[in-house]
Amino acid sequence: MSEANPLAAQTALLRASGEPALRVTEIFHSIQGESTWIGMPCTFVRLTGCPLRCAWCDTEYAFHGGEKMSLDGIVARVEEIGTPLVEITGGEPLIHRNAFTLADRLLEKGFTVLVETSGAFDISPLDDRVHVIMDLKCPGSGESSKNLWSNLDHLDARDEVKFVIRDRPDYEWARGVVRERGLDRRLADGTLSAVLFSPVWGDLSFADLAAWILEDRLPVRYQVQLHKIVWGPDVPGV
Repeated sequence: MSEANPLAAQTALLRASGEPALRVTEIFHSIQGESTWIGMPCTFVRLTGCPLRCAWCDTEYAFHGGEKMSLDGIVARVEEIGTPLVEITGGEPLIHRNAFTLADRLLEKGFTVLVETSGAFDISPLDDRVHVIMDLKCPGSGESSKNLWSNLDHLDARDEVKFVIRDRPDYEWARGVVRERGLDRRLADGTLSAVLFSPVWGDLSFADLAAWILEDRLPVRYQVQLHKIVWGPDVPGV
């Protein structure tokens, strides 16, 4: 007789109990590699699944598979790691109804909660205390038509918008969005901009993007993916 599959048994138990659950690709402790929180120790909860297919995606391993975990189990793991800063990411976390509940539970436990989302799905149900990092899709991603522009109305000074720039046309498109929608004024604390421009790793020269921003006096924050510099570009779970 074959040995019972513990994951299948756990999944069946969750279904039978009706306990809220999510499919999780990984939960790990690392240094925050992007956003205004860059460099901070952070626990990442990476949920499984994403309907977008960005040309430069670096987390395709999160599209499928994963392990079904109860929300209590996820929160317990985050508490075990013990870092005050937590990011819910994916994939695309907001395709999961229970991701909103997970954010609420982590807030109730006193964690600072970041949610990184593509911007293609409604963020309005998120608690106001959540820090949203919205990755608006430039044309070079192949998914710019998915941007849900009404999401911008739900952002405030604690939130951030990220543009991943593949080439000069992407830069000019993102520059236009920043200027036309006044993102630099809406998403800033004093002189500290929360509009992020990041080069696609391996596609766009770090120096070129920096030069374009400086030439245009664009009031945005330049960033590179710190975790890829530290551990390498193809290492998951960091």
